[in-house]
Amino acid sequence: MVNSTHVSFRADDRSYFSILKKEIHARIQESGYSEKKIGEIDIIVSEMTSNLFKHARDGEILFGNFSDDDEYVEIISIDNGPGMSDPNRMMNDGISSTNTLGHGLGSIKRLSDRFDLYSQKGWGSIVLSRVYKKSVSQLKRPPVDVRSIVLAKPGETLSGDGSYYKISGESLKLLVADGLGHGPEANKAVNEAVNAFKVCPANSPVEIIQYIHTSIKKTRGIVGTVALFNFKSKRWSIAGIGNISTKLLNPLGYRNYISYNGIMGHNIPNSMKEQEFSSEDFQQVILCSDGLKTRWEPKFPSIHKCDLSVLAAALYKDYARKTDDMSVVVAKITS
Repeated sequence: MVNSTHVSFRADDRSYFSILKKEIHARIQESGYSEKKIGEIDIIVSEMTSNLFKHARDGEILFGNFSDDDEYVEIISIDNGPGMSDPNRMMNDGISSTNTLGHGLGSIKRLSDRFDLYSQKGWGSIVLSRVYKKSVSQLKRPPVDVRSIVLAKPGETLSGDGSYYKISGESLKLLVADGLGHGPEANKAVNEAVNAFKVCPANSPVEIIQYIHTSIKKTRGIVGTVALFNFKSKRWSIAGIGNISTKLLNPLGYRNYISYNGIMGHNIPNSMKEQEFSSEDFQQVILCSDGLKTRWEPKFPSIHKCDLSVLAAALYKDYARKTDDMSVVVAKITS
């Protein structure tokens, strides 16, 4: 079932810390992680909340438990605090801005299979920890990296936003969808769309959209965008219906893709064409639902050096409306 990828926990007050620690601990335990891994993740969460209490304001923890081929948990700390002038230096043990022992970030880094930190003075900080169920040495590096942050509307248990991707020998196929409204019926529409996407044999975004449209007519409908990357031709092809906002990026800037009007499952244009872009011009694509503000921009100094989940978290931090389901999906060609 396609649902939110992450759960958001308030971490702007110390009284919430014990609740979020217990909740995250229980979720990891249910997923069958070893006692050693569970203990290490408990420490990571504890250090993150401690750092938020000591150094930040408006703290938030995003927790994701991914059970695909490479099972892992992802913990992201977000704040609007004073930020760091030298983030790399702050990861060294013994360095502290509040006269503490200064082991927090160093401990998180040592216990994580993947660690990243992004901070700007006066903007705040994002700390990423990813812990895999299996040994990292057993993981295969795919030709494309895809990371998602999908969150249900506050107060809802099911997300009306969703995404799914599949990699074959020839291509990456990626769908980002937003069911009309929110709650169970929107979630049902997205899941029906993903089920159709999984079995669709087409290799054209327009044909995939047409297939999904025909398959979900009994639902309330979705808006969505399909992005396909062909590993042989090294080209992106994209087509979308409705207000999924899409930008293609390179180190110097970005370009917008404009979707067609309509609702998959109800009405789509009779004639559509996908747009094509070379990977020499754009190595990366970002897709966001309208749970983010309309005029979002991926302009964060040097963030291209960071893990894609950090970029997704930065967009969520600055642009999330938090009055609807929210999704940010980032894909980058790695080879």
